[in-house]
Amino acid sequence: MKEAPPDDYWRRTRHLTVWLLLAWGLVAFVPVFFARELSVEVFGWPLAFWLASQGALLGFCAIVIVYAWRMRRLDEEFSAEP
Repeated sequence: MKEAPPDDYWRRTRHLTVWLLLAWGLVAFVPVFFARELSVEVFGWPLAFWLASQGALLGFCAIVIVYAWRMRRLDEEFSAEP
């Protein structure tokens, strides 16, 4: 176990949160911004709709998984238990 100041834990937690919020913003807004350029239809729906709806869900799930994985590692690293 690592003996480090508690400020280091919170600094790294905020750093992770900021990066994942940036990823969330990219996943939410970038596909929608470029969606107008796609004019292909899939099953009667515009391809942009499928990319934005299904891709965003997968991206959001990936962000949650990365957050849980990294926070578990961070918690284990700074755990005070012997």
